[in-house]
Amino acid sequence: MSNNPIIYGVEFQARSLCPLHANVDQDCFLIGTQSLITSNNQVHLVTLQEETNTLSPQIYEHSSGEIWSLASSPTDKRLISTCYASIEQDCEKRTALWRLPEDDGQLENVITFPSEKYGTDVKVTTFHPTNDAYMCSVIDNNLVMWDVGESGVKIVCTAVLDGKGQPRFTTGKWNPQSVNLQFVTADDCNIKAWDLRSQTKIAWSLDGVHTQIIRDFDFNPNRQYYMATCGDDGYSKFWDIRNSSKPVISRADHSHWIWSIRYNPVHDELVGTASSDGQVLITRLAGISSAAIENEDLKTKTSIEDKIVATCDQHEDSVYCVEWSSGDAWILASLSYDGRLLLNKVPKDEQLRILL
Repeated sequence: MSNNPIIYGVEFQARSLCPLHANVDQDCFLIGTQSLITSNNQVHLVTLQEETNTLSPQIYEHSSGEIWSLASSPTDKRLISTCYASIEQDCEKRTALWRLPEDDGQLENVITFPSEKYGTDVKVTTFHPTNDAYMCSVIDNNLVMWDVGESGVKIVCTAVLDGKGQPRFTTGKWNPQSVNLQFVTADDCNIKAWDLRSQTKIAWSLDGVHTQIIRDFDFNPNRQYYMATCGDDGYSKFWDIRNSSKPVISRADHSHWIWSIRYNPVHDELVGTASSDGQVLITRLAGISSAAIENEDLKTKTSIEDKIVATCDQHEDSVYCVEWSSGDAWILASLSYDGRLLLNKVPKDEQLRILL
């Protein structure tokens, strides 16, 4: 990647990062801190100033507790959700919807979700990609779909993960490829897609896709049925969900757990990964991209063209998050546990190769 990444440091530990999805005109990212000094936790809104090539922050107080994950609304620049270890509930994880103030200050609480009846460990609360009223939370072994319309918060439907040994979800997100209400989860080494119209119906699943716990997954934004998974076995795997017997591609480019995997939102042959080996990689997977020509020579074409096109090794701690900018698709942000945010650009020669 760029030899000189743009660096922003948070004074507290941090492990949650997301782009400000609704702002497509600027490169903006949100960071949630995870300090043991619980009353001082913050959300940082960091914006890239192109004229000076520097990052300018706005800092909001999040006095409810340590932030474990956060998400931004795809349509409203000021709405975000956080999942946090509540200082009022013996560090049980709770979740809330917030509004960013115009200037630095306290986050405005819009809704504190009544999640406690479903469990004590809220992993994520995410916004529906197109319907402003819908959100979904992953709590222990429960999925809860919320309606956060004008009349407050209502429960639309729930689903329960059944199985031996008290299975729990590790993460979840909406399926952007599905026009229906389909929410996808990871539990242990498995992926499940839930049809929320029928509450408990599993639309499809990928079972035993990793040998150790799945930490993250992502959907190809431009090619139907294709998704990526990563986990503690150090592998990133790429799947056609219509054939769950084996991955289309399996890579072991990191030397430790992979915490985060993201398709580039525009140029889906580029995939970013972040690992506790301290490295961030951009990998080119041309053969399974939306631009690829599907033919019998796909495997040969893939093996020739797939490679790591950029490595960022300037982090000094485990890298928990990697996210592409909503403003400039060539910018990749990464966040390590020591609170260091790095912004890198896809190398110029790779940009030209894709564009030409």
